[in-house]
Amino acid sequence: MKIAVASDERTHLTDFVVEELKKLGHEVTLFGPLKDDEIPWTIASEQLANSVANAETEQGVLFCYTGTGASIAANKVPGIRAALCADAETARGAKWWNDANVLVMSLRKTSPDVAKEILGAWFSEKVRDEEIETISYLQEIEKRYSGHSR
Repeated sequence: MKIAVASDERTHLTDFVVEELKKLGHEVTLFGPLKDDEIPWTIASEQLANSVANAETEQGVLFCYTGTGASIAANKVPGIRAALCADAETARGAKWWNDANVLVMSLRKTSPDVAKEILGAWFSEKVRDEEIETISYLQEIEKRYSGHSR
């Protein structure tokens, strides 16, 4: 699977996750500081989200200090369902119930061991059939509000 990975900075955790993804057999595309491109986290998050939304990559893994800013930025791109996950059970649920396509982790709160568990849950689960209608409704909400600004 082609996976986009971005962060607001390169850290031991980001390097660890990139290597884990490669060990799992994924092709990794890097954005932002992970690609030695010193751009703001907002731009790195948008680039990753565009990559997923435009089907250049199939999923995204995104990091920032808390994870909230990157989640917000990614979710501004139509078609993105970014989920901030602090544990494997949250990652599993994000796939089951939301068909999330961008995994977001906090650089501050995530250890390599927990990241490995999160990755395992994220990439082993898929949306449940009974949630397809819910995902369609999320897409309808997105369409209704596209073009609105606050």
